[in-house]
Amino acid sequence: MSELTTGEGTLGLIAGNGRFPFLVAEAARRQGRRVVLIKLKEETDDGLDAMVDETCEVSLGQLGACIAALKKAGAREAVMAGQVRHRQIFSGLVPDLTLMGVLARLALKNTDSLIGGVADALEREGIRLISSVELLSAHLADEGTMAGRKPSADESKAIDYGVRIATELGRLDLGQTVVVKDRAVVALEAMEGTDEAIQRGARIAGKGVVVVKMAKPKQDMRFDVPVVGLRTLETLIAAEAAVLAIEAGKTLLLDKPRFLGEAKQAGVSIVGVTRKAGGCV
Repeated sequence: MSELTTGEGTLGLIAGNGRFPFLVAEAARRQGRRVVLIKLKEETDDGLDAMVDETCEVSLGQLGACIAALKKAGAREAVMAGQVRHRQIFSGLVPDLTLMGVLARLALKNTDSLIGGVADALEREGIRLISSVELLSAHLADEGTMAGRKPSADESKAIDYGVRIATELGRLDLGQTVVVKDRAVVALEAMEGTDEAIQRGARIAGKGVVVVKMAKPKQDMRFDVPVVGLRTLETLIAAEAAVLAIEAGKTLLLDKPRFLGEAKQAGVSIVGVTRKAGGCV
């Protein structure tokens, strides 16, 4: 990871929806950074305006306006945080000339390729895209059981299996989440996202599913970082899931203390795992 210079320079925050960008803004301000918000009209919560020094609102696809705003504000570093719904990217996107140039260079049109192309365009304009994890390391998953009971022997085997499948899924750049029951995969995440994959798995297999979410083997931690928050916990509780296993050191737990406290109360085990030759920890 690159080093941030605490208290120096303006940080650009390119924000999607959800709680994630709020935590990034809070962390940046604690470090003494001036924060300029690139607010996506279709996604960003209006409440974020009050937490930053300057706001520039753009529509999805207006990459040129985004770059111009960051340069005008003097931001030489930027961070991407928050979800942009896939249907917005693939059906609601109206690209400007700058983004059209990015799209023309892409060999694949998946989300990672698109965001990676945007990151390269920022770099060419002298704006370094940094990892949000550098600001939110305290929110990363720890190794071992973080909340609830330790998984049973059968659940541990399901986790091991899920880690292997999620690793392959990520290698193919398709998704991060696998839902397992009795060591059988009942749902794989694609563009619909983690919560809908959990719901689908529970509809098929009923209560007691084991959910495994892993970073991709070659995960670029500047974007598409694995994230779980209170909304995902609500989905797990409604699905009567038994265990959520997430990759330690690479998955962000939004509002971590509250998330773990409510998971424990609800009887959902939260486990941090690592990718090892013999399975998970």
